Amino acid sequence: MSKPTADTAPNAAKGAPAVPVNFLRPIVQADLDSGKHSSIVTRFPPEPNGYLHIGHAKSICVNFGLAQEFGGACHLRFDDTNPAKEDQEYIDAIQEDVKWLGFQWTGPVRYASEYFDQLHDWAVDLIKSGNAYVCDLTPEQAREYRGSLTEPGRNSPFRERGVEENLDLFARMKAGEFKDGERVLRARIDMASPNMNLRDPILYRIRHAHHHQTGDKWCIYPNYDFTHGQSDAIEGITHSICTLEFESHRPLYEWFLDKLPVPATPRQYEFSRLNLNYTITSKRKLKQLVDEQHVEGWDDPRMSTLSGFRRRGYTPASIRNFCEMIGTNRSDGVVDMSMLEFSIRDDLDRNAPRAMCVLRPLKVVISNYPEGQVEQLELPRHPKEDMGVRVLPFARELYIDRDDFMEEPPKGYKRLEPAGEVRLRGSYVIRADEAIKDADGNIVELRCSYDPDTLGKNPEGRKVKGVIHWVPADGSVECEVRLYDRLFKAANPEKTADGGTFLDNINPDSLQVLRGCRAEPSLGNAQPEDRFQFEREGYFCADLKDSRPGQPVFNRTVSLRDSWGS
Repeated sequence: MSKPTADTAPNAAKGAPAVPVNFLRPIVQADLDSGKHSSIVTRFPPEPNGYLHIGHAKSICVNFGLAQEFGGACHLRFDDTNPAKEDQEYIDAIQEDVKWLGFQWTGPVRYASEYFDQLHDWAVDLIKSGNAYVCDLTPEQAREYRGSLTEPGRNSPFRERGVEENLDLFARMKAGEFKDGERVLRARIDMASPNMNLRDPILYRIRHAHHHQTGDKWCIYPNYDFTHGQSDAIEGITHSICTLEFESHRPLYEWFLDKLPVPATPRQYEFSRLNLNYTITSKRKLKQLVDEQHVEGWDDPRMSTLSGFRRRGYTPASIRNFCEMIGTNRSDGVVDMSMLEFSIRDDLDRNAPRAMCVLRPLKVVISNYPEGQVEQLELPRHPKEDMGVRVLPFARELYIDRDDFMEEPPKGYKRLEPAGEVRLRGSYVIRADEAIKDADGNIVELRCSYDPDTLGKNPEGRKVKGVIHWVPADGSVECEVRLYDRLFKAANPEKTADGGTFLDNINPDSLQVLRGCRAEPSLGNAQPEDRFQFEREGYFCADLKDSRPGQPVFNRTVSLRDSWGS
């Protein structure tokens, strides 16, 4: 399979490979060269209201990657300003995902809630300077007053409250005198601004909710825009890197920094988010999939979450390489899933040991093989890399895949057929002599004969084209195999007919569970997350949660080749 096209720029050296685009590299380099910054400090600031998805992987790789490349620091800071939707489970999972990808944040884990006291004091400063006021409009009234993209907003009737009244009301908001939504604190900027974000944005909302870090200390919580830039300033962030949807928020980001006595003035940069076809990356919709039990959980191997990709068998290197391959630019677009699948195939082709597993076992009895005889055959664990060998006992009875025998095969069929021959991988050539059937006409056993002079060499006087995999009947390991496919059958799951939802595009064949599969003996001790290429079947991973030595459960990570475009 050819390598998918990546977003790359030509290298200056003739004949050198193309270098993936990252427009931020020259910006950082210029800032260091000019002395604007002595070192780079970035941050990854997730909201702990769900698990990280593949889109977050790009942001993680950009922020941590730049810090590593330029010898700087990268903070992990939770933007924990909405306790009603946050949970310690998400905090733990996010930290685990960042570490799994191969990154380590600088210093302790940080929380925006650590700065609530300072943010509150700065909000008071804005009130005192006439740049903020308490507003009593209901959410519905506020939307009406805000205007639209084509019409300017209107000033709130509470906009001209005096400083002392605003200070009193804000203090009473903090003291818990008012109900949720009864009042908000807003910045006083410009209700006629063409930038909707500057139309007197909300700074604080009333939420009587227990916070996972601060407990019941607060019943008012700052919104994202007010929290983010000031947290960056407190931490000395030099390059505040976010996705393009925040480009229109940058003037507000800078307005706050200009109006407040912050200790530093970080600069915001925006890059295009990762849009991957056949996936959903809205945390709200991912949560809906979990809550409505369309999947088994946030780490279901069909989910676009990092924990889902991990459980499916994706490697950290494959995801990092994918993020590097697609580049970092300012052009929105949709990346084809085949690029991500190429990345994991490329990784596992080089690093996954080979093994044989028969997914749909059909028993074979080799009639002319001596009863009681067992040969210990050595097969390489990898065809190119030095990974040693594994041992397969070869005896009179074995299993092949049911799909590898047909009584009436089509033209060009290169597997086993009546009176036909195939080679068993790493073993002998066998011939199908008789198919044993049950009362319903189903084939339950094959009687075959083998050519004892074909171990490691071709038969004389005839050509055998087909090679199939097999496992011994005695010594093979019974296992469960889960064949995962893309969760959505449409490239754009959001696009539906007749007013449907993304749920209507769920692929009904995204999971097939096969029990009673038979794996070669070397797989009996597979540990969770051990990865293999099952010869002729695809790449598989021992399930992180359900697989146990002696009772393995294997998840299909990806097929051997891309079958979606065929």
